[in-house]
Amino acid sequence: LMCSCRRWGGLVQAGGSLRLSCTTSGFAFDRYAIGWFRQAPGKDREGVSCIDASDGATYYADSVKGRFSISSDNAKKTVYLQMNSLKPEDTGVYYCAAGGPYILVVSTGLKDGMDYWGKGTQVTVSS
Repeated sequence: LMCSCRRWGGLVQAGGSLRLSCTTSGFAFDRYAIGWFRQAPGKDREGVSCIDASDGATYYADSVKGRFSISSDNAKKTVYLQMNSLKPEDTGVYYCAAGGPYILVVSTGLKDGMDYWGKGTQVTVSS
């Protein structure tokens, strides 16, 4: 089982954009909810966004609504997180995870239901 994160764009200034991708293997991708999470230094992990790979339903935390967009390519078993209008408070280690069912995951505000976690990738937004 693997959930690997990739990042395009590197260090970015406030107002800029980055795109993350999460490529999975080892489970039936289109039966899972795939989510993005982040953790800033000294803070709890926060659920950012989630997509139901079976039908494309999406969920966003209030802090990223209108700025972030999650999408999936089921053929590639990959989920993307497009992050626009980045703010310094978006800084943190970003993780992707898979679990479900989607309804359960979003009903908990992404606090529960994830079974498989990938290694994180650092996102730093400078002011």
